[in-house]
Amino acid sequence: MSQSRESDRPNIVWIMADDLSWGDLGCFGQRNILTPNIDRIAAGGMRFTQCHSGSTVCAPSRSSLMQGLHQGHATVRGNSAPGGYRHCLQPEDVTVAEVLGEAGYTCGLFGKWGLALLDQTGLPNDKGFEDFCGYLNQRRAHNYYPEYLWRNKERIEFPQHRGHEHRTLSDYDETGQISINGVEDPASAVHSFDVYAEASEEFVRQNHEHPFFLYLAYTIPHMALEVPSLGAYTDADWPSLAHKIYAAMITHMDTAIGRVLDMLEELGCDENTLIFFTSDNGYSFAGMGEGPTFEEFFDHRGPWKGEKGNLHQGGLRVPTAARWPAQIQPGTTSDHPWAFWDLMPTAADLAGTELSARTDGVSIAPTLLGEPHRQARHEHLYWEYGNQQSVRLGDWYAFRPHPEQPVEIYDALGDPQEQRDLATEKPEVVARVEEIMREQHEPNMYFPAPGQTRQEWEEALAQAGIELPVNIDT
Repeated sequence: MSQSRESDRPNIVWIMADDLSWGDLGCFGQRNILTPNIDRIAAGGMRFTQCHSGSTVCAPSRSSLMQGLHQGHATVRGNSAPGGYRHCLQPEDVTVAEVLGEAGYTCGLFGKWGLALLDQTGLPNDKGFEDFCGYLNQRRAHNYYPEYLWRNKERIEFPQHRGHEHRTLSDYDETGQISINGVEDPASAVHSFDVYAEASEEFVRQNHEHPFFLYLAYTIPHMALEVPSLGAYTDADWPSLAHKIYAAMITHMDTAIGRVLDMLEELGCDENTLIFFTSDNGYSFAGMGEGPTFEEFFDHRGPWKGEKGNLHQGGLRVPTAARWPAQIQPGTTSDHPWAFWDLMPTAADLAGTELSARTDGVSIAPTLLGEPHRQARHEHLYWEYGNQQSVRLGDWYAFRPHPEQPVEIYDALGDPQEQRDLATEKPEVVARVEEIMREQHEPNMYFPAPGQTRQEWEEALAQAGIELPVNIDT
């Protein structure tokens, strides 16, 4: 695809929730949680039934998204290495924002970065984002009333939050307003989501006259369960307070998305803005809640075996929709299998720029434009996490829990619960999968390779003269 005129190139908005479950959205079957604006994205555009995250946990998923590389090639392959060291993007790593910046886009990031701390390379402003507001350290993003956030490379201080200890579950008064523990003046407290959401709206207003890339890396609904108000769920006759907070968090996020959609219409750039909505990894709330659990009450897990932290399909499948009024036919559905690393070549394609950076991705622009006959398909998709490896090969899904254990082969579509291992019946598929697992893993000294013990990894670091520093907790 070739796009040369500035007016032809779409604005690109990537909205990514944190730990959102497959069925949390009305457009993916949810009946208890109100998500009218995300549903609006899906109804006005395309739902994807076979989108896969970059990884099964936060930081590596974001690394694959930003770098356009799968987890055998990406720089960050875990939330932290053994011992707690948090690795970061390197100066030579190229991000989607840098690619689009070179093409004349203004790029902004609002929410959670997770790919560098203050004393490291790879800060958002060094990786193509001209404006950033939010968290650097994903662990600090578990608190919605933090003592500070980052605006570019400066701290936004919230001294009124000192003393707050985020908990799995906050308390609420009879009107549905949060009772923020440890905060002397609760009226002065500000929910972090609202801070960076407002900053993102400012970014759109300031940059809408020229092409922009907006990365909304929302932290909702990752725990802690904290939201300013229970809103519509205050008086709901539901099993527990936790259920109400969880739903209220998602609806709070949805309301902010509605403001972005309305603003784009108001500013006259809605027609030529491509918006993606997705989540960063698979199911995250196993066993959460009582009488019944979240899984039972919201029925939001999805049909696949697995969850966050493993490489069964349930750890990687994410609810995804895209809206682009000028191009995408409303109410369509795509079953094209793709993954987060496809964003980079897609963005370059739509921006009309040659992609010189290395990528494992394939542009999905033909699918977005309603031309599936032109859509190139991956020969395979590959993931690794710890000792685990998995491969999507056509309609086969392969999983290996450890290199010393056999490869398992399943029908990706017909056996989502992975109940019938077909490895003995498909030796040719096993052989190809084993080949892919060997070929697609490139050594990364900052994370143990699949099958490598911690002792072996530490000995390799010592031999290479690498001493992992202690991160500044930012």
